[in-house]
This record gives sequence, C-alpha cells and structure tokens, in this order.
Amino acid sequence: MKTPLTLVDVLLLLALFCISPWVAGSSSSYCKLTNTGEIRPHSVSITDFGAVGDGVTLNTKAFQNAIFYLNSFADKGGAKLFVPAGRWLTGSFDLISHLTLWLDKDAVILGSTISDDWPIIKPLPSYGRGRELPGERHRSLIYGCNLTNVVITGENGTIDGQGSIWWDWFHSKTLNYTRPHLVEIMNSTNVVISNLTFKNSPFWTLHPVYCSKVLVQNVTILAPSDSPNTDGIDPDSSSEVCIEDCYISTGDDLISIKSGWDEYGVEYARPSTNITIRRLTGQTTSAGIAIGSEMSGGVSEILVENILFFNSNMGIRIKTSPGRGGYVRNVYISNVSLIDVNVAIRFTGKYGEHPDSGYNPNALPTVERITIKHVSGENIKTAGVLEGIEGDDFHNICLANITLNVSSMHQWNCSHVQGFSDFVSPKTCHSLRERIFPQHISDCYLPPNFIAQMSSTWTDFIGMSIALPDESSKS
Repeated sequence: MKTPLTLVDVLLLLALFCISPWVAGSSSSYCKLTNTGEIRPHSVSITDFGAVGDGVTLNTKAFQNAIFYLNSFADKGGAKLFVPAGRWLTGSFDLISHLTLWLDKDAVILGSTISDDWPIIKPLPSYGRGRELPGERHRSLIYGCNLTNVVITGENGTIDGQGSIWWDWFHSKTLNYTRPHLVEIMNSTNVVISNLTFKNSPFWTLHPVYCSKVLVQNVTILAPSDSPNTDGIDPDSSSEVCIEDCYISTGDDLISIKSGWDEYGVEYARPSTNITIRRLTGQTTSAGIAIGSEMSGGVSEILVENILFFNSNMGIRIKTSPGRGGYVRNVYISNVSLIDVNVAIRFTGKYGEHPDSGYNPNALPTVERITIKHVSGENIKTAGVLEGIEGDDFHNICLANITLNVSSMHQWNCSHVQGFSDFVSPKTCHSLRERIFPQHISDCYLPPNFIAQMSSTWTDFIGMSIALPDESSKS
C-alpha cells in the first residue's frame, strides 16, 4: 500500500517539477541591495586633479589625490568621483567608503603595462601564498579593503586591464609574484558593481573576498578565449552575493565560487554562502558556473537560475580534491540552456593543485545535496562526467527534467557519486537512476524561500491534481 503524500511532499514535488516561471519569482534581499544611481552630495571630476585622458599620461597620482580629497566627505553623505570621456591610464589605486566611482559612457580606465605600477601586497590568509607563486602578490588595479557602501558604476564605461603583457609574462614564466586581479574588494560590505564593461584582466576579473552584501549587476566581462585564468566573477569567502543580468566571455570560468585553499582555507574558516546568480549569458573555454577548486572554507546555499552558455567547454562544474577539506552543499541550479558545449555537467573530485606540502591528504571534502533541474542542451558532446572521491562519495545529487542532445556514445561517466533522478535524457548512470519521486524528495535540496513561497500560495493549487508520467514506460 502506497503511503499518502503529505502537504510538504507535494510542495517539494511541485518545486522540483513545476514550470520555471512559477519558481523564478524567487529573489534575495541582497539582489535589491541599493540604488546604483544614489545621489552623493559631493562630486568631483578626475580632471580637477590634473588627470589627462590621452591614453599615455599616467594618472595614478590624480586618482589617489582625488580619492584622498573625497575621504573628507565620507561622514557627510559620501562623494562621487566622475571619470569623463577619455582614455585614463593609471596604476593601482584604493577606494574609500561611501564613494561612487562613476564612468562616462566614453570613459576608459586603462591599467598600466608597467608591473611596478601594481604594488606588491601580502597573500590572502585563506590562501597562505599567492595563487600562482609562493609569497606575495600584485595588488589589483582597483582595490578596496575594510569598506562600506562603495559603488563602481556608470553609463557602460570601460575598465581595461591591458592584460596581454601579464599573460605573456605568465606563459614565459618570468613573473616574480602572482598576477593582479582587475578589481578586488576585500573585507567590505554593501558593495555594488554595475553598468560597466571590464576587459582584459591580468588574472581574475572581479574578486570580492571576505565580503558581505555584494551586488554585481548588468556588467559585461571580456577577455580572449586563450587568455590564462581570466575568470569573470569569483565570490570568495563571501556571503549575500547577487550576480545578475551579466554577459561574460573569458579564458576561464565565467563565475567561480571559492572559499580558501587547503589548510589555509580550513583554518580561516570563512565560507561562501547565500549566493544568487541569475540571468547570466556567456561562453568560455572552461566552465560557465564553477564551484572550487578552492573551497576549503565551505560553500553552501547557492541559487543559480536562468542561464545560457554557448560555445563552451563545460556548463556546470564542481571541482575539489583530497586535502581541501570543507564542503559544498545545498546548491540549486535551475533553468539552464546549453548550446555547443562539450560537457554539460562535470564534477571533479581529484583536481589537485595544493599550496604547499603542509596540506592534510586525509582532509576530504563533503559534497552533498546538489540539485540540477530544467536543463536543455543542443549539440552536447557528453552529458556528464561525475567523478567523486573513493571512500568519500558525493551524495544526494539530484537531477530532474534534463534533456540533452548528445553526440557522444559515452553519454554519462560516473564514479563515487550517489543520488537520484527523474526525467533525464539520455539516462543517467546507474548510481543516479533511483527515482526522486516519491521516496527521495526530501533528500534533494530546495531553497527554503521556494518552499515558503509555495506554501503561501498553496490555495491557488489545492485543486490541482498531480499526475507524473510513469517512467517505466520510457525506453
């Protein structure tokens, strides 16, 4: 005799299989963080401090002096630094709290091609060293630390890192320190980056690290497909992050959620959590959405929805390794369209890459409660390569409503993963074929606000009969 469904079971079932518009109304408060057009009571132009926008004159001092002057207004409602049309060459400069950096639509901030214009700073404590090389690292072009209420925005002006010289140094192995990011905001809160184009970062493009309440909205990020490690947006040990309405085309992961590296990340113990990514379009030689491989502080409560990736190597990727420790859990990815992608879904349990010999090889990561649903794909070479870790299976992996047009004979390749699936074509690996409905609905992660939303509107659906097709009739 079948056990009758409870109300909670039905709500979970609806969330897993309902049409996307019904659940896509979900939102997070940090996605409505602030008005990027906030009026600051004080405003100056970079030209007031002697800057010359000819693309040749170095304007680092002008930026530094302007921001030093505007600091006097931080407790008087804040200030705006206006960058007018022109090509403004500069080295690294610091931001301050209660500041809006505003670029005109024809303004281009250019990163200097002289490495000395990018100062050397200490490594992040959750990494223990530079990500590429032991020791210290170059500071980002635009940098901020211990800030609150900072906005980088404009009328789709451009920030160009001129990274090709750094890529050449990387390939020739002539770097002395790890390459700089284009923008790094550290240990800050209430950060908005919007309505701009970022190009040619030397390394990762946007790197909010140890931050909370971050909004990245309506930005374009560009770098050549063969540029090394030019990730788009990398939230790192950060919480309450919203990334929405962006186009990214780079030489590495479009978005990569991180939280520290091996023993340093474990000790620092600051997770990335409560991150929303939605309405993202892009292409890459790596992955569209990635978690890791640096995830030792933990990654959880991740919501990804309404995504389009094309001409890319991988769609969705989780990467980790023995020695990382930490966890990846409570991840919900929905409404994904893939076109001309080599591997739709990839989990890598033995990614490798360790900061030094001090890591603990027995520190095994936990990967669990990953829900991926409503995925369609055209011209996909491989549906999934899901590789956990021997003795440390990835579990409660839930796949639902996935239809991929796969050209390869080897459609799925799985090892050391356990989970459930419903309505997946081509059929998943045997370790994932046990059905979600009805026994394992509660094993699959759903964001709590989805359940709350459905509960509050249950009366609209109380008369609806639920009839799922019998998969046993499918080939």
